[in-house]
Amino acid sequence: MEFSPVLAGQTGAGIDGSCGAAVCVDRLDVAGLSDAGLRRRLGVLGEAESRLEGLKAQTMAEVARRHDTAGAKKMAREVLRSSPAKAHHDVKAAERLAGLAATSEALASGEVPADHARLIARASSEGPIDERELVEAAKVQTYDELARTVKRQQHELSGDDGQSIHDRRRQRRCARLFQSGDTGMYVLNAELDPVTGSHIAGALAAKERELWRAEDPKQRRTHAQRCADALAELVLHPEKGKAAGIALVLVADYDAARKALVDARLCDGTPLPAEELVKLACDADIFPAVFNARTQDLWLGRRRRCASDAQRIALMVRDKACVGCGADANRSFAHHIHHWRNGGRTDYPNLVTVCNDCHHDIHERHHQIEHDQQTGKHRVVPPPEAFPDTGTTTWQPKHLNPVLRN
Repeated sequence: MEFSPVLAGQTGAGIDGSCGAAVCVDRLDVAGLSDAGLRRRLGVLGEAESRLEGLKAQTMAEVARRHDTAGAKKMAREVLRSSPAKAHHDVKAAERLAGLAATSEALASGEVPADHARLIARASSEGPIDERELVEAAKVQTYDELARTVKRQQHELSGDDGQSIHDRRRQRRCARLFQSGDTGMYVLNAELDPVTGSHIAGALAAKERELWRAEDPKQRRTHAQRCADALAELVLHPEKGKAAGIALVLVADYDAARKALVDARLCDGTPLPAEELVKLACDADIFPAVFNARTQDLWLGRRRRCASDAQRIALMVRDKACVGCGADANRSFAHHIHHWRNGGRTDYPNLVTVCNDCHHDIHERHHQIEHDQQTGKHRVVPPPEAFPDTGTTTWQPKHLNPVLRN
């Protein structure tokens, strides 16, 4: 494998075999690029990165074939100076990709990002998949969209309502608590099955909101600090109890012909085996709820600023995650599309799910909420470049009053 950067000063940027290498990216002075140029540059680098990842995976898989997994990990640590965890992750991914010809080819050609390829490879280790279909989806979908596509396909092809996939994920559950040698801080790392993880995320989010309401508005903690304090309180002070709020949202459709609940899923769209739905129905923390636009009070007008639990549940079901970046809905806020301070109403159609970072982007960096009338989905979009290559723009954030600028 060769990597051949062209000397600085040249203006071309591409990936091809013209320089006699599998990956060839020209060096550029990016400070002189416009936003559109930077966007193109990132695309070129992303494709090169995918090709390099494909070549690395092929090499690691061959080392593992000639020797064994342990030998490949040892070589990765020595040659690439990888950490044990990184070496383990890379070798396992390489071994999985070795059995997926279409995915490996798409990665090596730069058609799909490395993270997308690893997602397909991991899914293949959990059960049957339609590799060709997932590769085609990976070429056009974002990571979060592909993750949802993978979940749907796994559920459809499992042959047992997804129960075997759920059991395998639960079998792999793990948690580690260790003290960092660099900072002296304790680090908690855990992998949980989707049901358990969603339940814990809901309880943690409810406690975090309780702490937020009790704070002095002039001396607020950061979101991360508040989450750490919420976790500590739940574990160390159980006598205070869980905060009142949403613990776990389950969604299912009612089949009138069969008189039964079907297509059970978590609010983010993760399919739920029927057997798990039955188990959860017996849990004291779970209760069924039916939302009807004509009867449920999802239109609060100017009576209150914060969304109610009923509205938050409806938003979680509709949006599934932060509409800006796909962050977990449990860690997100109900944002007023037409801002509250400008007369916006706390009504379900005027609310959207956004995480803390995207919320700041909207209020401080003038990002906007757009609604796709065809799909019914919302998204967060940044403001256009003030002075694009093709000229100037008179764009102004909708929620700001126009001002005279020199």
